Amino acid sequence: MPPTPHTTPEPGETRIRDRGDACPGALRLHPAEDGRLARLRLPAGRLTSRQVEALATAAETLGDGRISITSRGNAELRGLADDCGASLAALLDEADLLPSPTHERVRNIVASPASGLDGLGHADVQLWARDLDAALCAEPRAAALSGRFLFVLDDGRGDVAGLGGDVKLIADADGTAVLWPGDRRVFRLAADDAVRAALAAALAFLDAADAAGTGAWRPRELPVTHVPDWAGALAAAGIAAEALPVPPTPFSAPPGPGALGDGHLYVLAPLGRLTAAQLRALLPADEVRFTPWRGAVVVGAGPGAAGRLGGLAAHGLITRPDAPLAGVTACTGRPGCAKSLADVRADALLALPGPLPVHFSGCERRCGHPHGAWVDVLATGTENDSADSYSVDDVPTPRTSLSEAVAAARGPATPTR
Repeated sequence: MPPTPHTTPEPGETRIRDRGDACPGALRLHPAEDGRLARLRLPAGRLTSRQVEALATAAETLGDGRISITSRGNAELRGLADDCGASLAALLDEADLLPSPTHERVRNIVASPASGLDGLGHADVQLWARDLDAALCAEPRAAALSGRFLFVLDDGRGDVAGLGGDVKLIADADGTAVLWPGDRRVFRLAADDAVRAALAAALAFLDAADAAGTGAWRPRELPVTHVPDWAGALAAAGIAAEALPVPPTPFSAPPGPGALGDGHLYVLAPLGRLTAAQLRALLPADEVRFTPWRGAVVVGAGPGAAGRLGGLAAHGLITRPDAPLAGVTACTGRPGCAKSLADVRADALLALPGPLPVHFSGCERRCGHPHGAWVDVLATGTENDSADSYSVDDVPTPRTSLSEAVAAARGPATPTR
């Protein structure tokens, strides 16, 4: 059966939260079955060469030796000891990965990963991401944002615009920017005002959330009686903005792994996880950008960049769009997560290639699932207590038939590049 887009709650849905956001960070470690978990916010997924080495070292010396790439292009370290917090913070701080301890969980910024590299797009939104990160860290009140609040910066190609951002900026061909605060209002403004407008929109959300008193973490959770005054916030910030009708969200498929632009590469992490050795194999590079599709753009891989793909494949990285695990992701699963009903990462190795993303979930929370249309593989019981231990797009499926069911749901295989 064809997969259908999976949706988030309706905008304006009233949700009462009686606790603060417990989203993990680099300084707030989360207890899991396999040890403590740290989540490092990497605005636009960006890492310098020195930060790549620091992250690999942290994984090797403090964690389980691996780095998970999240669906927001952030990084997670797992298997951390209970008493490693101070050592981890010192290592990250020395590598400039903690520019603001008070704001480290709110630096959720996704930007078009290939922006400025391949000649596509209308602006280099990677530069916007760096300016927005600095503006967030400089604004004391921004520290009150939820660790789930997301800024999305699309350079006009439509690759990240549909990733569920709370404040979106989309570059336009005429040198302007389109601001989407929440889901119901859209404004056109000068590109030079884009970063200030995004920050003003985030603060307007905080004003509305405080007034509502419902503990909302994101704009779509606000009651309809407390819609932020987006236009007023922009005017108060001195930003000239034109209200527009809400258009369809632009969309284009993410890049496939391989050579990217002139002297750059794009690879995927198998099931979204890199070993420390695989991360180091991306060097030398001017910088590395983690992507929301659990990959890494290697910026400045050199004039013979395409020739490096074979070596990266030998390290176990996905370098071709027709590779068996291209587009296949999974939550942590057993044994790392107590809520999981199966070792979904091991079972995900049964998936076959095809054009649609596939996500394996160990429970109904579906942590880390993609946006848009994807094949939903959900564990419904352990392999020992039920023959129908999974559902594939709501069809009960024995574990032994996963390969066939996923292939049928995913569709025809992608042609060889």
